[in-house]
Amino acid sequence: MTKPILSIIIVNWNTRTHLKWCLRYIYTRTKGINFEVFVVDNASHDNSAVMVEKNYPSVKLIRNQTNLGFAKANNQAIRQAKGKYILLLNSDTKITEQALVKMVRFMEENNKVGILGCKLLNPDGTLQPSCRQFPSLFSQVIILLKLHNIFPNLKSIRNYYLLDWPHDTTKKVDQVMGACFMVRQEVFTKIGLLDKKYFIWFEEVDFCRRAAKAGWSTYFLPQAEVCHEKGASFNQVLSPKKQAWFNKSVLRYFRQHEPLISYLVLLNLYPTSMLLAIIAQALHSIKPSKKKKYL
Repeated sequence: MTKPILSIIIVNWNTRTHLKWCLRYIYTRTKGINFEVFVVDNASHDNSAVMVEKNYPSVKLIRNQTNLGFAKANNQAIRQAKGKYILLLNSDTKITEQALVKMVRFMEENNKVGILGCKLLNPDGTLQPSCRQFPSLFSQVIILLKLHNIFPNLKSIRNYYLLDWPHDTTKKVDQVMGACFMVRQEVFTKIGLLDKKYFIWFEEVDFCRRAAKAGWSTYFLPQAEVCHEKGASFNQVLSPKKQAWFNKSVLRYFRQHEPLISYLVLLNLYPTSMLLAIIAQALHSIKPSKKKKYL
Protein backbone atom coordinates (compact mmCIF):
# COMPACT_ATOMS: atom_id res chain seq x y z
CA MET A 1 0.00 0.00 0.00
CA THR A 2 1.24 3.49 -0.88
CA LYS A 3 2.33 5.53 2.11
CA PRO A 4 -0.17 8.33 2.83
CA ILE A 5 0.99 11.89 2.35
CA LEU A 6 -1.65 13.10 4.83
CA SER A 7 -2.78 11.74 8.19
CA ILE A 8 -6.09 13.20 9.40
CA ILE A 9 -6.77 12.99 13.13
CA ILE A 10 -10.19 13.67 14.66
CA VAL A 11 -10.69 13.67 18.42
CA ASN A 12 -14.30 12.95 19.29
CA TRP A 13 -16.35 13.31 22.45
CA ASN A 14 -20.08 12.64 22.09
CA THR A 15 -20.46 14.28 18.66
CA ARG A 16 -21.69 11.26 16.71
CA THR A 17 -23.80 13.11 14.14
CA HIS A 18 -21.17 15.78 13.52
CA LEU A 19 -18.47 13.13 13.22
CA LYS A 20 -20.47 11.17 10.66
CA TRP A 21 -20.81 14.25 8.45
CA CYS A 22 -17.18 15.22 8.98
CA LEU A 23 -16.00 11.82 7.76
CA ARG A 24 -18.40 11.82 4.83
CA TYR A 25 -17.07 15.16 3.61
CA ILE A 26 -13.46 14.03 3.99
CA TYR A 27 -13.99 10.98 1.81
CA THR A 28 -16.15 12.66 -0.82
CA ARG A 29 -14.25 15.94 -1.13
CA THR A 30 -10.62 14.85 -1.05
CA LYS A 31 -9.39 13.43 -4.35
CA GLY A 32 -5.92 12.91 -5.78
CA ILE A 33 -3.89 12.32 -2.62
CA ASN A 34 -3.35 9.29 -0.41
CA PHE A 35 -4.54 9.86 3.13
CA GLU A 36 -5.35 7.97 6.29
CA VAL A 37 -7.90 8.87 8.94
CA PHE A 38 -7.72 8.37 12.70
CA VAL A 39 -10.63 8.88 15.08
CA VAL A 40 -9.70 9.06 18.76
CA ASP A 41 -12.85 8.59 20.81
CA ASN A 42 -12.63 10.07 24.30
CA ALA A 43 -15.03 7.70 26.09
CA SER A 44 -18.16 8.89 24.28
CA HIS A 45 -21.49 7.45 25.41
CA ASP A 46 -23.41 8.23 22.20
CA ASN A 47 -22.17 5.22 20.17
CA SER A 48 -19.78 7.36 18.14
CA ALA A 49 -17.22 4.55 18.00
CA VAL A 50 -19.84 2.03 16.88
CA MET A 51 -20.88 4.38 14.07
CA VAL A 52 -17.28 4.69 12.89
CA GLU A 53 -16.74 0.92 12.93
CA LYS A 54 -19.95 0.31 11.01
CA ASN A 55 -19.75 3.07 8.40
CA TYR A 56 -16.02 3.71 8.03
CA PRO A 57 -14.10 0.46 8.57
CA SER A 58 -10.95 1.93 7.00
CA VAL A 59 -10.71 4.54 9.77
CA LYS A 60 -8.12 3.75 12.42
CA LEU A 61 -10.18 3.94 15.61
CA ILE A 62 -8.63 4.52 19.03
CA ARG A 63 -11.02 4.03 21.95
CA ASN A 64 -10.21 5.66 25.27
CA GLN A 65 -11.80 4.61 28.54
CA THR A 66 -11.77 8.18 29.88
CA ASN A 67 -11.81 11.65 28.36
CA LEU A 68 -8.11 12.42 27.94
CA GLY A 69 -8.63 15.90 26.53
CA PHE A 70 -7.57 17.31 23.16
CA ALA A 71 -3.76 17.28 23.34
CA LYS A 72 -3.25 13.86 24.88
CA ALA A 73 -5.78 12.21 22.56
CA ASN A 74 -4.25 13.77 19.45
CA ASN A 75 -0.81 12.62 20.56
CA GLN A 76 -2.03 9.01 20.62
CA ALA A 77 -2.75 9.16 16.89
CA ILE A 78 0.21 11.38 15.99
CA ARG A 79 2.52 8.63 17.26
CA GLN A 80 0.94 6.20 14.79
CA ALA A 81 0.54 8.58 11.85
CA LYS A 82 2.50 7.78 8.69
CA GLY A 83 1.77 10.93 6.68
CA LYS A 84 4.28 13.59 5.71
CA TYR A 85 1.67 16.04 6.96
CA ILE A 86 -0.67 15.63 9.91
CA LEU A 87 -4.04 17.39 10.09
CA LEU A 88 -5.78 17.89 13.42
CA LEU A 89 -9.44 18.34 12.51
CA ASN A 90 -12.43 19.01 14.76
CA SER A 91 -15.38 16.66 14.46
CA ASP A 92 -17.80 19.56 13.90
CA THR A 93 -16.19 20.58 10.60
CA LYS A 94 -17.15 20.01 6.97
CA ILE A 95 -14.40 20.49 4.43
CA THR A 96 -15.11 22.07 1.06
CA GLU A 97 -14.10 20.51 -2.26
CA GLN A 98 -10.35 19.78 -2.37
CA ALA A 99 -9.62 21.98 0.67
CA LEU A 100 -7.18 19.48 2.10
CA VAL A 101 -5.51 18.97 -1.27
CA LYS A 102 -4.92 22.73 -1.48
CA MET A 103 -3.36 22.71 1.98
CA VAL A 104 -1.05 19.80 1.14
CA ARG A 105 -0.05 21.48 -2.12
CA PHE A 106 0.83 24.69 -0.26
CA MET A 107 2.96 22.77 2.23
CA GLU A 108 4.73 20.96 -0.61
CA GLU A 109 5.58 24.28 -2.26
CA ASN A 110 6.71 26.04 0.95
CA ASN A 111 9.12 23.87 2.90
CA LYS A 112 9.77 26.48 5.61
CA VAL A 113 6.11 26.46 6.64
CA GLY A 114 5.62 24.14 9.59
CA ILE A 115 1.98 24.84 10.45
CA LEU A 116 -0.94 25.76 8.19
CA GLY A 117 -4.49 26.88 8.89
CA CYS A 118 -7.41 27.38 6.54
CA LYS A 119 -10.28 29.85 6.23
CA LEU A 120 -12.99 28.76 8.65
CA LEU A 121 -16.61 29.58 7.85
CA ASN A 122 -19.67 29.64 10.08
CA PRO A 123 -22.59 27.43 9.00
CA ASP A 124 -24.23 30.49 7.40
CA GLY A 125 -21.16 31.07 5.24
CA THR A 126 -19.80 34.08 7.13
CA LEU A 127 -16.16 34.30 8.15
CA GLN A 128 -15.09 32.70 11.42
CA PRO A 129 -11.81 34.36 12.45
CA SER A 130 -9.31 31.56 12.90
CA CYS A 131 -5.87 33.09 13.37
CA ARG A 132 -4.53 35.31 16.11
CA GLN A 133 -1.52 37.04 17.53
CA PHE A 134 0.26 35.35 20.39
CA PRO A 135 -1.59 36.24 23.62
CA SER A 136 -0.59 39.42 25.41
CA LEU A 137 -1.19 39.99 29.10
CA PHE A 138 -3.66 42.80 28.36
CA SER A 139 -5.74 40.73 25.93
CA GLN A 140 -6.04 37.86 28.40
CA VAL A 141 -6.96 40.16 31.29
CA ILE A 142 -9.79 41.53 29.15
CA ILE A 143 -10.95 38.01 28.27
CA LEU A 144 -10.79 36.72 31.86
CA LEU A 145 -12.88 39.67 33.03
CA LYS A 146 -15.35 39.12 30.14
CA LEU A 147 -14.83 42.70 28.95
CA HIS A 148 -14.52 41.52 25.35
CA ASN A 149 -18.22 40.64 25.48
CA ILE A 150 -19.10 44.17 26.58
CA PHE A 151 -16.56 46.03 24.44
CA PRO A 152 -15.96 43.80 21.38
CA ASN A 153 -14.33 46.61 19.41
CA LEU A 154 -11.49 47.26 21.84
CA LYS A 155 -8.36 47.70 19.75
CA SER A 156 -6.35 45.20 21.77
CA ILE A 157 -9.02 42.54 21.25
CA ARG A 158 -9.39 43.27 17.54
CA ASN A 159 -5.62 43.07 17.19
CA TYR A 160 -5.45 39.82 19.14
CA TYR A 161 -8.11 38.18 16.96
CA LEU A 162 -6.64 39.76 13.78
CA LEU A 163 -10.04 41.11 12.78
CA ASP A 164 -8.91 44.14 10.78
CA TRP A 165 -7.29 42.60 7.72
CA PRO A 166 -8.90 40.98 4.65
CA HIS A 167 -9.03 37.23 5.14
CA ASP A 168 -8.71 36.64 1.40
CA THR A 169 -4.91 36.76 1.26
CA THR A 170 -2.32 34.19 2.27
CA LYS A 171 -0.62 35.49 5.40
CA LYS A 172 2.08 34.56 7.88
CA VAL A 173 0.53 34.64 11.37
CA ASP A 174 1.46 33.80 14.95
CA GLN A 175 -1.11 31.06 15.45
CA VAL A 176 -4.05 29.33 13.77
CA MET A 177 -7.02 27.62 15.40
CA GLY A 178 -6.82 23.94 16.23
CA ALA A 179 -10.11 23.23 14.43
CA CYS A 180 -8.15 22.64 11.21
CA PHE A 181 -4.46 22.51 12.02
CA MET A 182 -2.00 21.02 9.53
CA VAL A 183 1.53 20.28 10.74
CA ARG A 184 4.56 19.03 8.89
CA GLN A 185 5.57 15.71 10.45
CA GLU A 186 9.14 17.01 10.71
CA VAL A 187 8.00 19.69 13.15
CA PHE A 188 6.79 17.06 15.62
CA THR A 189 10.11 15.28 15.22
CA LYS A 190 12.03 18.48 15.99
CA ILE A 191 10.01 20.05 18.83
CA GLY A 192 7.94 17.19 20.22
CA LEU A 193 4.21 16.48 20.42
CA LEU A 194 1.43 18.63 21.83
CA ASP A 195 1.91 19.38 25.51
CA LYS A 196 -0.36 16.82 27.19
CA LYS A 197 -0.73 19.02 30.28
CA TYR A 198 -3.11 21.22 28.28
CA PHE A 199 -6.44 19.42 28.65
CA ILE A 200 -8.14 21.82 26.27
CA TRP A 201 -7.31 25.34 25.05
CA PHE A 202 -3.86 26.79 24.32
CA GLU A 203 -2.30 23.50 23.22
CA GLU A 204 -2.11 24.78 19.64
CA VAL A 205 -0.96 28.23 20.82
CA ASP A 206 1.87 26.65 22.78
CA PHE A 207 2.76 24.45 19.80
CA CYS A 208 2.86 27.42 17.39
CA ARG A 209 5.02 29.32 19.88
CA ARG A 210 7.47 26.43 20.21
CA ALA A 211 7.54 25.95 16.44
CA ALA A 212 8.28 29.66 15.90
CA LYS A 213 11.16 29.49 18.38
CA ALA A 214 12.54 26.56 16.37
CA GLY A 215 12.40 28.57 13.13
CA TRP A 216 9.15 27.29 11.60
CA SER A 217 6.51 29.61 10.12
CA THR A 218 2.74 29.41 10.58
CA TYR A 219 0.51 30.46 7.68
CA PHE A 220 -3.15 31.13 6.94
CA LEU A 221 -4.42 29.83 3.56
CA PRO A 222 -7.78 31.36 2.53
CA GLN A 223 -8.13 29.26 -0.63
CA ALA A 224 -8.82 26.23 1.57
CA GLU A 225 -12.22 26.65 3.22
CA VAL A 226 -13.77 24.57 6.00
CA CYS A 227 -17.16 25.03 7.63
CA HIS A 228 -16.90 24.89 11.42
CA GLU A 229 -20.03 24.66 13.55
CA LYS A 230 -18.00 25.44 16.70
CA GLY A 231 -18.68 24.14 20.17
CA ALA A 232 -20.17 20.71 19.47
CA SER A 233 -18.25 19.26 22.40
CA PHE A 234 -18.02 22.40 24.54
CA ASN A 235 -21.77 22.98 24.51
CA GLN A 236 -22.14 19.84 26.63
CA VAL A 237 -20.13 21.44 29.46
CA LEU A 238 -21.29 24.09 31.93
CA SER A 239 -19.63 27.50 31.87
CA PRO A 240 -17.76 27.27 35.23
CA LYS A 241 -16.07 24.00 34.23
CA LYS A 242 -15.05 25.46 30.87
CA GLN A 243 -13.71 28.53 32.65
CA ALA A 244 -11.61 26.35 34.94
CA TRP A 245 -10.15 24.53 31.92
CA PHE A 246 -9.41 27.85 30.22
CA ASN A 247 -7.81 29.32 33.33
CA LYS A 248 -5.50 26.36 33.86
CA SER A 249 -4.41 26.46 30.23
CA VAL A 250 -3.80 30.20 30.01
CA LEU A 251 -1.85 30.08 33.26
CA ARG A 252 0.31 27.21 32.00
CA TYR A 253 0.97 29.07 28.75
CA PHE A 254 2.03 32.27 30.51
CA ARG A 255 4.15 30.34 33.01
CA GLN A 256 6.01 28.72 30.11
CA HIS A 257 6.35 31.61 27.69
CA GLU A 258 5.90 34.97 29.43
CA PRO A 259 7.49 36.90 32.33
CA LEU A 260 6.62 35.73 35.83
CA ILE A 261 4.82 39.00 36.63
CA SER A 262 2.35 38.36 33.78
CA TYR A 263 1.62 34.89 35.13
CA LEU A 264 1.04 36.28 38.63
CA VAL A 265 -1.38 38.94 37.36
CA LEU A 266 -3.50 36.28 35.65
CA LEU A 267 -3.27 33.96 38.65
CA ASN A 268 -4.77 36.69 40.83
CA LEU A 269 -7.69 37.01 38.42
CA TYR A 270 -8.57 33.31 38.69
CA PRO A 271 -11.21 33.71 41.48
CA THR A 272 -12.85 36.68 39.76
CA SER A 273 -13.09 34.88 36.43
CA MET A 274 -14.66 31.83 38.10
CA LEU A 275 -17.22 34.03 39.89
CA LEU A 276 -18.11 35.69 36.58
CA ALA A 277 -18.53 32.27 34.95
CA ILE A 278 -20.87 31.13 37.73
CA ILE A 279 -22.93 34.31 37.35
CA ALA A 280 -23.01 33.85 33.57
CA GLN A 281 -24.20 30.25 33.96
CA ALA A 282 -27.00 31.37 36.28
CA LEU A 283 -28.11 34.04 33.81
CA HIS A 284 -27.96 31.60 30.90
CA SER A 285 -30.17 29.13 32.76
CA ILE A 286 -32.77 31.87 33.13
CA LYS A 287 -32.37 33.27 29.60
CA PRO A 288 -30.65 30.60 27.49
CA SER A 289 -31.10 32.66 24.33
CA LYS A 290 -28.71 35.28 25.72
CA LYS A 291 -25.60 33.09 25.72
CA LYS A 292 -22.39 34.88 24.94
CA LYS A 293 -20.19 34.02 22.01
CA TYR A 294 -17.12 33.38 24.12
CA LEU A 295 -16.46 32.11 27.63
